Amino acid sequence: MKADIKLPSHVEAICKNLTTAGFEVAVVGGAVRDLLRGETVTDWDLTTSATPAEIQKVFKNSFYNNSFGTVGIKTGENIVEVTTYRTDKSYSDNRHPDEVVWGKSLEEDLKRRDFTVNAMALAYQVSGTRYQVELVDPLGGQEDLKNKQIRTVGNPDQRFGEDALRLIRAIRFATTLSFDLEDETKKSLAKNCKLIRKISGERVREELFKIVNSKEPDRGFLIAHETGILAEILPELDVCFEVPQKSPKRHHIYDVGMHCVMSLKYCPSGDTITRLATLLHDIGKAKVAKTIDGVRTFYNHEVVGGRQVKNIADRLHLSHEQKEKLYRLVRWHQFSVSEDQTDSAIRRFIKHVGLECVEDMMDLRVGDRLGGGLQQPESWRLKLFRQRIKEVLKKPFTVADLKVNGNDVMKILEIKPGPKIGDVLNKLFEEVTGDSKLNNREHLIAQLEKLKDQVTS
Repeated sequence: MKADIKLPSHVEAICKNLTTAGFEVAVVGGAVRDLLRGETVTDWDLTTSATPAEIQKVFKNSFYNNSFGTVGIKTGENIVEVTTYRTDKSYSDNRHPDEVVWGKSLEEDLKRRDFTVNAMALAYQVSGTRYQVELVDPLGGQEDLKNKQIRTVGNPDQRFGEDALRLIRAIRFATTLSFDLEDETKKSLAKNCKLIRKISGERVREELFKIVNSKEPDRGFLIAHETGILAEILPELDVCFEVPQKSPKRHHIYDVGMHCVMSLKYCPSGDTITRLATLLHDIGKAKVAKTIDGVRTFYNHEVVGGRQVKNIADRLHLSHEQKEKLYRLVRWHQFSVSEDQTDSAIRRFIKHVGLECVEDMMDLRVGDRLGGGLQQPESWRLKLFRQRIKEVLKKPFTVADLKVNGNDVMKILEIKPGPKIGDVLNKLFEEVTGDSKLNNREHLIAQLEKLKDQVTS
């Protein structure tokens, strides 16, 4: 089937050079899927009848450092990956083929791929001085694209057994594309969910982050819960779906698990760790939940949750900075926004959360509110709290800002220069930090006079 699709110049140049050298070449994978959906394509993958050695003969500015037949070709600022037709054999580790054999045809290469919507190709053909691309779809990818469903190529048990990462990739594609899982594929996902244990934390993290950052992350995590995948990758969150929190004196309308998922849905942040923290902020509730006089309580759930996310961060191999941020956001998310808070309380909050994470915490709170059933993203108290933070940050406060100085201390206490002066100023500083109104010269002089009386009495 001829396709009225124009390839970008750098991709066309690679196709033209390979064709001129006597080889077949085609665009494959997500690029084809997204082109047919009218989406912008940034990553281009090609497949060819040429072996890696033959590809490198055609393209001197290329590199090959793997065993899967993929050659990287540099074209300006772009790198296009070109892979030799392949036929995979057995997968004893449920992740990588035991042996990679070069395939003989494009159709053979497409049959080894994961899902039908990713198993279409645009075969490049030259006609005189012009080129055209032909859509090759031997596995019904167009139909599944039209029906908005994710279906494995061939037997789903076999596909997931070959590469267990496909279990979470299926959910990721369903989430990012807003597609449904085809019935047999979904059944097989639940049947084979435990295979995900064989996948490294890094690879799980990559797919998990894509779901977290998608437009409909709630769909992804609900599918993961329904199919048993969530119990394997985030058991701390999965058990929360069994923890009710509806009760008198509480606004929540969901169980803890659903609340966490809905909080992520409404989180306005574009930061991955903030969104992950929003998803996990209440997981500690599953361990501390109690019912006292008919009211559901979750005392210290933020402390327990903070410990839990550290373990999750280690499993997913998060960086030290990512782990610390995730911990801070979960550990301190249960902050008060009373209109009576002192500057000192505001400063403690900033110290706990970290100045760089204050806005992230505000975004988490917005998600928390909306994900709990409240209609407004911010209460008037939260808005006031935001303003108080800005005011406190405008006036950084140190010992040097006291309305008295070392000369005053020496004069009133009748002491000579030395460490004692710093001790006295620090004591005064601690007092006024709790209430900035006390930082006036009259009050501080009076405090120094009291200290003098204590020393001489």
